[in-house]
Amino acid sequence: MTEQRLQKILAQAGVASRRSAEAIIKAGRVAVDGKTVTELGFKADPQKQTITLDNKPLPKPEAFEYWLLHKPVDIVTTVKDTHGRKTVMDLLPPEVKARVYPVGRLDQDSEGLVLMTNDGDLAYRLTQAKYKVPKLYKVWVDGYVNSQMLNTLRTGVPLEEGVTMPARVHVKSASSKNSKLSVVLHEGHKRQIRRMCSYVGLKVKRLVRLSVGPVKLGDLPPGEARKLTAQEVKQLKLQSQEIHACTKVKHSVNNCSSRREKTEGRNKRPTPRGKKK
Repeated sequence: MTEQRLQKILAQAGVASRRSAEAIIKAGRVAVDGKTVTELGFKADPQKQTITLDNKPLPKPEAFEYWLLHKPVDIVTTVKDTHGRKTVMDLLPPEVKARVYPVGRLDQDSEGLVLMTNDGDLAYRLTQAKYKVPKLYKVWVDGYVNSQMLNTLRTGVPLEEGVTMPARVHVKSASSKNSKLSVVLHEGHKRQIRRMCSYVGLKVKRLVRLSVGPVKLGDLPPGEARKLTAQEVKQLKLQSQEIHACTKVKHSVNNCSSRREKTEGRNKRPTPRGKKK
């Protein structure tokens, strides 16, 4: 096995997500061949070197598992809760054998799709805005959504973390008392949709996540979980890889579009002379 970054090795061992693994390394809890490592760019070979976490050898890599959970309101999206609240881990069925953890955030007062896995690489790609994996939400708000509010939500809202990325926001129904929105984000700041709506003067009454990339919540009942199909896992991996490959290129949208147009052009058969299309 070739050398890999320490955070990737920790994630593959099922210790934590790659983002959490970075914090573990910075805290000085990881050692390679007896020497503490705090550098995030440090690489090691788990087959040839001894890697320890809190002075204990890393567990052998587990087989990857991928689960979809329908989180109800009042369930916390975390592995452990210091306040004794019920977490998404309490809803997993006994068929889950690996130490899976939730991918990204979904607020306690929100509901809907939560992905659970021990695949650190995939979890990292799904939670990083640069990979542009879309997350679809249905949002109910108090009051009427006017064109100015809609434009602000779409183009970007200033938050403490910075201005939000452009979002796809559409009004599904509206009245003077309440409205229903469809929102697609490519990032996941804490309570982002609620804070975006609050900025334009809207209060969220209910928020449901319907999909992450190609994986949809469907008719899975609240509090239930199911294993992702092999096709769903494949689609998730392909989408995050393909989208990121495009974003690496300058003027990515134009490059990717022109690339697709050229491919489509090569696949079209030329029209024979003398014949009309």
